[in-house]
Amino acid sequence: MIESLQYSWILFAQDAPEAPSGGSFLMPMAIIMLLFYLLILRPQKKKEQSMRSMVDDLKEKDRVVTIGGIHGVVTNVQRDQDLITIRIDESTGAKMRVGSSAIARVVIDEDKDGKK
Repeated sequence: MIESLQYSWILFAQDAPEAPSGGSFLMPMAIIMLLFYLLILRPQKKKEQSMRSMVDDLKEKDRVVTIGGIHGVVTNVQRDQDLITIRIDESTGAKMRVGSSAIARVVIDEDKDGKK
């Protein structure tokens, strides 16, 4: 009787499913990483590149909006120090110096009229 229990245990152990091989795990992981790159990393890089080119192309008399929501007109661009001086009040001539990374967008004429 004991011998038959030992043999049945061995038979159950042999019927256990095999563990998945490394190749079957690698393919779904590669697909997930590819989707992550295409859906998240690639668009983010394009956005960063467009923002960088927008700031590099800034010149005097461009209308800008900072990340804090302050609207102003560019009066001076110091590219070596990454500083931009903007005039924020026309009547008093108040100016503000901000870092180039603080520029959120450049306002074009269509934005002023309410069209986008």
